[in-house]
Amino acid sequence: MGNSSIRSPTTLSAPPAPVSFRTALRYWLKLGFISFGGPAGQIAMMHAELVERRRWISERRFLHALNYCMLLPGPEATQLAIYIGWLLHRVPGGIAAGVLFVLPSLVVLIALSWIYMTWGQVPAIAGIMAGIKPAVVAIVLAAAWRIGSRTLRNGLLVGVALAAFIGIDLLGVPFPLIVLGAAVVGFVGGRLRPALFDQGSAHATAAGGAPHPAALIDDTTPTPAHARFTWRRLATVGVAGCALGLAGWAGLALVYGPDGELPRMGAFFGKMALLTFGGAYAVLPYVVQHAVEQYHWLDAGQMIDGLALGETTPGPLIMIVAFVGFVGGWTHALFGSDARFLAGMVAACVVTFFTFLPSFVFILAGGPLVESTRGDVRLTAPLTAISAAVVGVIASLAVFFGAHVFLDHGAPRWDAIAIGTAAAVALLRYRTGTIKTILACALAGLLLSYWHG
Repeated sequence: MGNSSIRSPTTLSAPPAPVSFRTALRYWLKLGFISFGGPAGQIAMMHAELVERRRWISERRFLHALNYCMLLPGPEATQLAIYIGWLLHRVPGGIAAGVLFVLPSLVVLIALSWIYMTWGQVPAIAGIMAGIKPAVVAIVLAAAWRIGSRTLRNGLLVGVALAAFIGIDLLGVPFPLIVLGAAVVGFVGGRLRPALFDQGSAHATAAGGAPHPAALIDDTTPTPAHARFTWRRLATVGVAGCALGLAGWAGLALVYGPDGELPRMGAFFGKMALLTFGGAYAVLPYVVQHAVEQYHWLDAGQMIDGLALGETTPGPLIMIVAFVGFVGGWTHALFGSDARFLAGMVAACVVTFFTFLPSFVFILAGGPLVESTRGDVRLTAPLTAISAAVVGVIASLAVFFGAHVFLDHGAPRWDAIAIGTAAAVALLRYRTGTIKTILACALAGLLLSYWHG
């Protein structure tokens, strides 16, 4: 890292040495390859690595950035990576972090989509997926536990999390309304009882207040020059991002016509990116309605298979849109029947670009505004309440996954239950790494598929 101003006063120990851009690149690329488990698992990975092990950022500032990302449409784990990369190494750092977080999953999904369209269902892949799905449930539960243990510091915040769980899981309340309700609770509570929303120092654990060593970007680290808010910077980045998106779509329309499949994909997924509150599952019905029923890029069966592939690849789950784009490009033979793979690959890249561009704009334009709110409990209380609500939402996601993974038409699937239980014990009791757990469960699923087959 080239900015020496991002240093913190020594608390228990000196902060780590500044991080070079090359070191950060290696980490973001590694994260892109191992970021299984959906947003909850990815956020847990970043927390364990960046807050606890490498100490690049303190827990309070990590959670402050996370709360902002939770407010935005789009994949929050990707946005969190962009935010931290930007805080460390300015705009190039943010762009590199986001691109490297997404790129491996795009490459893997293009390869798997090609296999799927060429050979159909592969028994070995089905067995691996059967082992990974229970592990995903365990990863989500473990993440809910870890984030909850640090966020739910009093009865009020526990109540917010419980209300969010009941609202989204039992009452079907839309995620944006849950976010709005939690923000209102935080806004009012931050003025009436601000102490309930003060998350305390990041140098204290939820368990007993044991101090942590200093972080490179610590609680008291001054905001670096590039992260200070100005209206001019906000307008410049916002206009540049919008211009890039419009230029990309205009180029496609110029080559293929406004009604061509690639311009349609760009326009649709760009609009979808602005509606993805609540994660991929919240927006999937919208994608199905248009991609399956209106544009016929794929059928319902292929959509379900794509979701399964998305769950078993690294990166944000919303990357299922790359599968949608690939199948659409392949099916419509955009470049002729002899170039179906090229058509699928180009369509997947187009869809990915328009899906993730808004996330970069939101973070690079809005990050300085978020940094300017640090330390003001009245301003951060709504974000603290939202963070508590997200714990309940993550728990509801675990229930959703579990109902589909552990039950088959109401009958328990004992193989999946056994794998999921073992994964949960490994993650929570023995603190086994996520990637090791995923690989072990994938191997177990593969062996069981041969045993039963």
